[in-house]
Amino acid sequence: MADISVKLFDFTLKNPVMPAAGPPIKDAAAAFAAKEGGTAAVVTKTISTEAAEVPRPNMAQLRGGFMNTELWSEMGPERWLEQEYPEIKKTGLPIIVGLGYSAEQISKLAKEVEPFADALELSTHYLGSDPSPVIESVKAAKKAVDLPVMVKLSPQVDIAKFAKAAEKAGADGLVLINSFGPTLDFNIETGKPLMGSKDGYGWLSGEAIFPLALRAVYEAVEAVDIPVLAVGGISTGEDAVKMIMAGAEAVQVCTAAILKGPGIYAEIADEIEAYLDKHGYDNLDQIRGMAQRNAPKKANYETVVPDIIRENCTGCRLCIISCVYDANYLDQDNKIVIDSEKCAGCGLCITRCNFDALSLSGI
Repeated sequence: MADISVKLFDFTLKNPVMPAAGPPIKDAAAAFAAKEGGTAAVVTKTISTEAAEVPRPNMAQLRGGFMNTELWSEMGPERWLEQEYPEIKKTGLPIIVGLGYSAEQISKLAKEVEPFADALELSTHYLGSDPSPVIESVKAAKKAVDLPVMVKLSPQVDIAKFAKAAEKAGADGLVLINSFGPTLDFNIETGKPLMGSKDGYGWLSGEAIFPLALRAVYEAVEAVDIPVLAVGGISTGEDAVKMIMAGAEAVQVCTAAILKGPGIYAEIADEIEAYLDKHGYDNLDQIRGMAQRNAPKKANYETVVPDIIRENCTGCRLCIISCVYDANYLDQDNKIVIDSEKCAGCGLCITRCNFDALSLSGI
């Protein structure tokens, strides 16, 4: 069996899966449920110097994704310091404490949570083009405590620029991405927004943002030499494997844990291990950064017609329906045929095929 443990800072994770800072670890009871569900670490819901006043309703499942107006913890720091953190410590798992949002707030809170934390994860809200809040927050935390400090980045920034700025300021790691937005959806019967915020806006998470998160992680890993933890739309072992191939040390899960429950952590970890075993890998280091190593040096403009694995074709016609070049059709045996003169090599049919009947050389 493959080794899926991860050495992160001065502690070891039994697997690379943990919660993201958010509702899945809203208190100590949720932390123990996450432990039972297979998490390798506890990442606590972000706190600030005051309890958050969260609009209602604040969560909604959307087609292909999830939207929320969740903020930081609705419990103040006193409750966390007196009750929640001491209980969470009893899980025996590494604890990454989420803190926000200004440098001043982080400086104060970091000292107070230090007895309970193995590392800190800083949230600095959504930013424009100026990395100064990230830099100031990292410096404040590093000055206040002797703990590894990670900072979470949103996808609406220049990832490489912010990642390098955080590393230069002393960050020990990065976490990305945060949810994406603002976004909007409403009830078609009433015309009222699904979210209870003042403007009805929310933030997108879940499966819909996975490709965005994957690109951001890939870019951050390219830019810095400190560990990167991946979060954003991860709901399966395959998603986690892709993030690790993009260079992530470990992954965090939020939306999937909300929708499927805390057992998702073990499920994802088991699927990672099964992938490694199936493909003959002994550990995660053998796939970590594979995407960078296999990255193309230049764009490809050559049309390559997909290969057909004839015995796998069921004649379902999905690839025919979606071929805008009218290159695909079925033969007399109800098997796919591709007209090479018409095929543009767009690759869509490969991603639509549910039976591995099509493949493309080099992908």
